[in-house]
Amino acid sequence: MHRPVLLVIAHGSRDPRHAATVHALTRRVRALRPGLRVETAYLDFNAPTVPQVLSSLHFAGVREVIALPLLLTRAFHAKSDIPAVLAESAARLPGLSVRVAEVLGPSPLLVSALERRLTEAGLDLSSSARSTTGVVLASAGSTDPEAIAVIAEIAREWRHTGWCAVRPAFASAALPDVASAVRALRAEGVRRVAVAPYVIAPGRLPDRIAAGAEAAGADVLAGVLGAAPELARLLLRRYDEAFAAGTAAVSGLRPAALSA
Repeated sequence: MHRPVLLVIAHGSRDPRHAATVHALTRRVRALRPGLRVETAYLDFNAPTVPQVLSSLHFAGVREVIALPLLLTRAFHAKSDIPAVLAESAARLPGLSVRVAEVLGPSPLLVSALERRLTEAGLDLSSSARSTTGVVLASAGSTDPEAIAVIAEIAREWRHTGWCAVRPAFASAALPDVASAVRALRAEGVRRVAVAPYVIAPGRLPDRIAAGAEAAGADVLAGVLGAAPELARLLLRRYDEAFAAGTAAVSGLRPAALSA
């Protein structure tokens, strides 16, 4: 069966580690599903841009694309930037149908990836160790209340898996910051504190998370989610959900309302 091209849309960064991580992730996606064409585009700082990739695909005869925002929450980029750039491209490229997959989070696969990174950083995830460990779930941050509420809910749900505490924290735009969250757990008598970055790729804000963890004396700092296998599987899940949602609208742009 013919399948649309998967276009992964990343934010982009001046930090070269960002694009390198995105490409490592899309390579893993291709390895999981040979035969699926996977392209990458960026909103800012990196090339190629979304219009450049869509124009190239259209010139090559591609008429169906599923655009997947490489985002963990539905904040400004998911609600405004990405729909706008896709609508503009669809309007100027005759016959191009673009469906938009849902953002990646929340998802149990992301929690599994977080725990993978904590294990890799040396944290014991046994039941006895969890009961004496507090986790700071460190997000990039947002001014969007919906996005902040999602992070808080993920922290609440994750707490139910046996951790003595899980607290949200943010690298920008919201409080508490990472250092404050670590110190608050210490003040409550938590024996061991780990920081789990809820971010996909390295860059300025993940570096701020790491600096806050170090400044407050966290015992464990996990790596970013990066090209975790759970993340690659989640990209394909969102792609499949968008594909199953049906034919794109006449305008050429149809956001797919999907379950987490």
